[in-house]
Amino acid sequence: MQPYACDPRHSRGRRYAQAAALTRNEFQRDRDRIIHCTAFRRLVYKTQVFLNHEGDLFRTRLTHSLEVAQLGRSISRELGLNEDLVEAIALAHDLGHTPFGHAGQEALNDCLRAAHPPDAGFEHNLQSLRVVDVLEERYPSFDGLNLCFETREGVLKHCSRRHALQLEAREPGGVAARFLDGTQPSLEAQLCNLAD
Repeated sequence: MQPYACDPRHSRGRRYAQAAALTRNEFQRDRDRIIHCTAFRRLVYKTQVFLNHEGDLFRTRLTHSLEVAQLGRSISRELGLNEDLVEAIALAHDLGHTPFGHAGQEALNDCLRAAHPPDAGFEHNLQSLRVVDVLEERYPSFDGLNLCFETREGVLKHCSRRHALQLEAREPGGVAARFLDGTQPSLEAQLCNLAD
């Protein structure tokens, strides 16, 4: 790895303290938590693109996420970035997507805006963060998967200012801070955004 890559030994940590693993680094643990979570397994039932003229062939979010992870790992290897972090982000980046591709997201967006204007709306990246932070129930002591800051930051690849302010109020200096101060996420997070 190059010096500019994210080093799991220097992670900004997890929301809830946990002992280090003996055989895996922190980003490998994140990847494994994502692969074994319910939301990841449900991606097989969500279409990425919903087109009726394609016949019986369609792409699922699971297939897409695996392809983004493979492409991201290959590119990160060439660039000397952290492959484990790239893979974890890539596997989790679409966990919050609605069924029926972007058409499903737009339908949900319309419903939310009609019911709660002007502060409502649906952002799948924000929902992906909510899935890994709150909705997954893997541990008795806390909600969510308790992923590292760097993985969570990569999952939230873009976010409206309004939602960033809401997140920042709950977690000052957290994953939404960069949307308010104009800084960039890790190179690994940026690579996942491009691989997507």
